[in-house]
Amino acid sequence: MIRINISEEIRSLWPDFHGAAIFAQVENTPHNEELWKEIDTLSTAYKAAHQIEDIKKNPAIAATREAYKKFGKDPNRYRPSSEALCRRILRDLPLYQIDTLVDLINLVSIKTGYSIGGFDADKIQGDTLTLGIGKANEPYEGIGKGVLNIEGLPVYRDSAGGIGTPTSDHERTKISLSTTNFLALINGYSGAVGLAEAAQYMQALLKKYTNSDDGEIIFY
Repeated sequence: MIRINISEEIRSLWPDFHGAAIFAQVENTPHNEELWKEIDTLSTAYKAAHQIEDIKKNPAIAATREAYKKFGKDPNRYRPSSEALCRRILRDLPLYQIDTLVDLINLVSIKTGYSIGGFDADKIQGDTLTLGIGKANEPYEGIGKGVLNIEGLPVYRDSAGGIGTPTSDHERTKISLSTTNFLALINGYSGAVGLAEAAQYMQALLKKYTNSDDGEIIFY
């Protein structure tokens, strides 16, 4: 089991942060038609009920944006992933189809507003992840983004360096079709309210679409 620590810099600047970690053994697949029916249904409903200006009113998204500002990052230049997904829907841009695990994470993000890190747990180095704040010139390769300036972004680090921010996870620990040990981190900058429901929703989707065991949810 991987331990998760919250650094003093996060605790002092954002004392209401709460997180949920979901560990599960899974079977990943390139595409799941039933999952995509759920994603399409949610996307259609979201588009019908929201305008662009509504996105920032979601409590989880609003709080993540405010945390970025507090830590020294412009959330309009480095958007949280949940906000970016919702913007794609409202701009009539197709959602990316990656694989079942990644698509499932995106479904939970759209529904809840949480930015969620998803990792191949076997690629994490060491037995501890620590949430801190990115430093100037800290090396980081975002998935599909190349070198990413994470100064001022909240970042989870293992013993080798950063692996996840709410804007983009790192190439080094990304999910693949061979991933069997899965870790998701749900970032609750808006506090604890709603976090358990989001974690349980993801756990149910994992069991439904990846033949997951019951797994384990840890709150931190």
